[in-house]
Amino acid sequence: MTATTDPAPRALAPWGPTEVPTTALLTDHYELTMLRAALQAGTADRRCVFELFARRLPSGRRYGVVAGVGRALRALRHFRFDEEALRFLRETEVVDEATAHWLADFRFSGDVWGYPEGETYFPGSPVVVVESTFAEGVILETLLLSIYNHDSAIASAASRMTAAAGSRPCIEMGSRRTQELAAVAAARAAYIAGFEATSNLEAGRRYGVPTRGTSAHSFTLLHHDEREAFAAQIAALGEDTTLLVDTYDVTTAVRTGVELTGGRLGAVRLDSGDLAVLASRVRDQLDSLGATGTRIIVTSDLDEFTIGALSGAPVDGYGVGTALVTGSGHPTCGFVYKLVARADSDEPGAPLVSVAKKSADKISVGGRKYALRRIDASGTAECEVLGVGEPPTSDGNDRPLLVPLVRAGEVVGDEPLDLARERHRRSRAELPLEAAKMSRGEPVIDTRYAGTADPSPFRRQESR
Repeated sequence: MTATTDPAPRALAPWGPTEVPTTALLTDHYELTMLRAALQAGTADRRCVFELFARRLPSGRRYGVVAGVGRALRALRHFRFDEEALRFLRETEVVDEATAHWLADFRFSGDVWGYPEGETYFPGSPVVVVESTFAEGVILETLLLSIYNHDSAIASAASRMTAAAGSRPCIEMGSRRTQELAAVAAARAAYIAGFEATSNLEAGRRYGVPTRGTSAHSFTLLHHDEREAFAAQIAALGEDTTLLVDTYDVTTAVRTGVELTGGRLGAVRLDSGDLAVLASRVRDQLDSLGATGTRIIVTSDLDEFTIGALSGAPVDGYGVGTALVTGSGHPTCGFVYKLVARADSDEPGAPLVSVAKKSADKISVGGRKYALRRIDASGTAECEVLGVGEPPTSDGNDRPLLVPLVRAGEVVGDEPLDLARERHRRSRAELPLEAAKMSRGEPVIDTRYAGTADPSPFRRQESR
């Protein structure tokens, strides 16, 4: 598939300077009714700690991947209640005048810590920690959950796919299988988890993800015959282009492409049929025609399982659509956002007390969490260790997981996507070998609380 943009990722703003919309209404009604009640009760300014975490991984998954951090930070920058938003909230009586007045001046002034983008996570991992007043923290709940649940689900599926693909490149091409803005976010998340490019041009413009694309069956059908279509494509895009060869007869199409390029054709794409069998036949044909450098790209409803099944076939790359942008059967991570600590009074500097939800099957663990990845002498992850109220003690080579994302309201966690890609590669590589298995299984490492040998209650709940 031929590049259509500079493959080097660029740091681009998601909108032009005069086009930035507010993100404040990308939230649920009850966030503002809680705010309204807390303001009236005088508890809105009480210091609190909220955490975003998953009680369990999607069924059968062995690890998850954090994505959406950069998008969440960008959304936080634009979380402002402008005149239009406030007018809507007043007219619909979602807020009263006192609450509207508070919202008009809202600027997040707290601190946010989190797992950086591309990091792996497990049940109970404190993926995001928000330290602020109750009012400032509670109104961010829906926005953070919607971004992290979507993007991390895509990245987690993408990671399994790129692991199954090994050194063979994967290209994201699922734009037409999901909502248009979700497609852009999906392309970004897939890139973090190892995909090399996307078909989505807005992802290229907005985030600098390399883009690829050549032609569909309609381009072949437009012309009188395949030779005419291929000649037109090669004339426009060069001999290194990728020809789609299964509109009619694959053998004839491959021969035609090789003839038109003198054996220098870049690649052929197979989009139907038994891909393993077809790829072997096409490889033999290409080699017999002297086109030994022509690559074979396969598409057609691929997922991590079909990619793994094609590992022994002479395939050079994969194009993945529907399964990727739907999380390969798990379109959400099940992240929740819970209050885990609050000041024991409204006095300045009042100490924090732990609070926790005790409802059946929806438990949470009280107290502000700190996390590190315990690494053994060989460099392999052994477990996730969580400290409550204070960081757990490292045994020398353990890796802290939480990094500052926002300090006193100022975003400090921005980074290029290339750093997230490299972080993901390293984080996945340090997991035990069982992480690469496609079969259903338990999380590949335990989550433990410092000072105890027991796994976290989230793991115990999953296995019941």
